[in-house]
Amino acid sequence: MRTPRSVPLLATALVALAASGPQAASAASPHEAPCTRQTHARVPGAQFQQRACLDDLTTAGLAGTPYTDTADQAGLTAAGTRNPSGVPGMQIDGYFGDDSHTNTTHGWDHDAQFVVRLPDRWNGGLVVTASPGNRKQYATDKAISDRVLSQGYAYAATDKGNTGPDFYRDGARPGDAVAEWNARTTQLTRAATKAVAQRYGRAPQRTFMTGISNAGYLTRWQLENRPELYDGGVDWEGVLWTADGPNLLTSLPTAVALGQGTADAGDMYAAGFARGSEFLWAYHQKAYWGLTQKVYRAEFDPGYDADCPGTSAGSTTEEILAPCASDAVYDYATRPASVRRAVARVALTGRVGKPLITLQGDLDTLLPIATDADVYARMTDAEGRGRLHRTYRISGGTHTDGLYDTYPDRLRPILPCYRDAFDTLTRWVRSGTKPPADRTVARPTDGDVVNSCSVSAS
Repeated sequence: MRTPRSVPLLATALVALAASGPQAASAASPHEAPCTRQTHARVPGAQFQQRACLDDLTTAGLAGTPYTDTADQAGLTAAGTRNPSGVPGMQIDGYFGDDSHTNTTHGWDHDAQFVVRLPDRWNGGLVVTASPGNRKQYATDKAISDRVLSQGYAYAATDKGNTGPDFYRDGARPGDAVAEWNARTTQLTRAATKAVAQRYGRAPQRTFMTGISNAGYLTRWQLENRPELYDGGVDWEGVLWTADGPNLLTSLPTAVALGQGTADAGDMYAAGFARGSEFLWAYHQKAYWGLTQKVYRAEFDPGYDADCPGTSAGSTTEEILAPCASDAVYDYATRPASVRRAVARVALTGRVGKPLITLQGDLDTLLPIATDADVYARMTDAEGRGRLHRTYRISGGTHTDGLYDTYPDRLRPILPCYRDAFDTLTRWVRSGTKPPADRTVARPTDGDVVNSCSVSAS
């Protein structure tokens, strides 16, 4: 089954039901590149790993080989996105020890998979990310890896330790699956730092954490809880988890109720959904809201509805994507204290310890900006960390850049703004050039909206 261009980032059931992606590493023939002289470069602590010297580490060179998975990238970028290519170097694929088996990539049937890319021409830096939604380690190759590799950065990405819409089944306690995301990101950062030092003879001068959606949440969490590992980060529409709300479980029930006819537009606005986003509601009702509410409620509140625990409540794609009737009346505030304790295990505080730039579209219809980026900006300010944080609202941006191709007259891709924000962050860290104050980046009326953006523009 082919995955549609605009697929959910937070809960990608359609991706999980599609072909499992690259299989055994036999479809490509590595060449004799300079990296072959660095055969000792390894990812410490990996249970299994394999190295390859490749002519091109970008998706242009890797498409159709076992070293990427273009199907898992569907919907993350607009069709006209231009990406660099021609970056030779070493790629290391493998996995850390784990007892879950949701990631079938390479036929390994093993979670905690990772990819590390080490370009021949290195600029001294390392960029770490994780998969958005419940995708796998190659999901942001086109959105993130290609460009940072062309700039000379080493690159590392993790599948977060569990993938697919049944991710919530991993772990013994509520919240365990999401907590593992944080641990796996830390684990890969430490291991990739050592692999970089082996490859180039010295440790990275700068390490940056970044990511989209769930990996945007991980960026925030890492800079709050493991700031010593990083020099800064860019959070692209990260998910906000707070024990007392707001969080996904406080906004999505209203969206589910809208689809069941028990809520109206006024209720949606009160829940944080933006005026002007109404044209996106029908699509999100079909592809996002029901599934996302089910699987995250199953992760943090498994006792709520025994007859509808999550995606196991359906066998067809339509049934899996559809909400449970009980989710329309889910009330996070009245659930047992154990639910808030489960969320508290992974909650954000706003206490970032390194420079962080947040971007989110003002038409995000999965994570309303009013209950996400706007709230997190207030959290960092309340913790006295506002000097380390900038928030840029992208006018016309939504949660999935692929939707721009359907609504080019109403939306704009966030990717070019993300790229400019990443460059803004590196200048901030390297030379102390302070980024612009929090602002709204206006949607341009002309020009190449798919490939150009300045977060300095208001």
